[in-house]
Amino acid sequence: MSLAAASKHIKALESAGLIQREVRGRTHLCRLDPGPLASAHEWLDFYEQFWTHRLSILDRLLREDAAKTSKGEDL
Repeated sequence: MSLAAASKHIKALESAGLIQREVRGRTHLCRLDPGPLASAHEWLDFYEQFWTHRLSILDRLLREDAAKTSKGEDL
């Protein structure tokens, strides 16, 4: 990765509040600030639970339908 590309990525992370940068002369020290990721984690956790529940219901309904269909074919 070129220096320009790395600098662009670091600036994007910094503007998103995910890293803190400290400049010491020509050296740039970067520290991760995971705090802003907490809201993204909460959002993802909510939808993981939501879709897991919905897909479990769908799975159950499809299995019940398949069982009814196979019983009907046996008659």
